[in-house]
Amino acid sequence: MSRKEALSTFIQQIHARPVVVKLNSGVDYRGVLACLDGYMNIALEQTEEYVNGQLKNKFGDVFIRGNNVLYISTQKRRY
Repeated sequence: MSRKEALSTFIQQIHARPVVVKLNSGVDYRGVLACLDGYMNIALEQTEEYVNGQLKNKFGDVFIRGNNVLYISTQKRRY
């Protein structure tokens, strides 16, 4: 499997699932992945903002511009 195919598979697997998006600034956004494009622009639903590990804000929908993203990681579902 090529690197491009592996990335495509990963994106399909995490769509509509809880993720953590870490920004270059160190801020984390945790929410349900609604959309991700080729520029790593991200739309999240049910989003929480964490600064230094502490919850700062809760948002419904969030759009994050791709050039601010350090990484995207899966997150265990909240129960």
